[in-house]
Amino acid sequence: MDEVKQQIITLLKDNIRKIPDFPKPGIQFKDITPLLQNADTLELTSRVLARPFWRKDIDFVIGLESRGFLFGTQLAENLHAGFVPIRKPGKLPAETISVTYQLEYGEDQLEIHKDAFSDGARILIHDDLIATGGSAKAATQLVEELGGKVVGYSFIIELAALEGLKKLNNDAQTEVLLSLD
Repeated sequence: MDEVKQQIITLLKDNIRKIPDFPKPGIQFKDITPLLQNADTLELTSRVLARPFWRKDIDFVIGLESRGFLFGTQLAENLHAGFVPIRKPGKLPAETISVTYQLEYGEDQLEIHKDAFSDGARILIHDDLIATGGSAKAATQLVEELGGKVVGYSFIIELAALEGLKKLNNDAQTEVLLSLD
C-alpha cells in the first residue's frame, strides 16, 4: 500500500469510535458518526468508496438500512447511478419482497420494492460494516430475485474475525476500507 493511501486509511480508522456493549452486552459497536461530523473525512470517505467502482457501469447502489444510506447515496451520486434502499419490514410504501437472515446477535428481515430496478441492472451493494455477512447475503438474494446482477460490494469496515466476506458472491468486486478485529 502506498504511503498516501496508508495515511488516508489511518485517518479514517482514527475517526471510528468504539462503543462497548452496544446494542447488546458483548458487542463492540463501530460508530462511523465521527466520519460524518468532519467535512474532510466525510468527503474523503465518499471519494475513496467510489474510486474502485468508477468505469464499472453501475446502474444502482443498494444501501442497507440504515447506516448504508449515509454513504450509499453519495456513492450513487459519485458513480452517476441511482440509489435503492433496502429496509426493515414495514418501512417501504409500495409492494415489496423480503428475506430473513441471521445477524451476529439474532435474526432479522430485509425488504426491497418489487419495482426497484429493471431486469439485468448492474448493482453495487453498500453498507457501513460487514460482520457475519448475513445482511449483505440477504441483499444479494433480493437483488437476484428481482433479476439484478451484483457486480460489487462496498464496505467501510470489515470485522475480519467474523469472516462475513466469505458469504458474498465471489464473482463480484469487493472493496473494504478498514479491516478491524
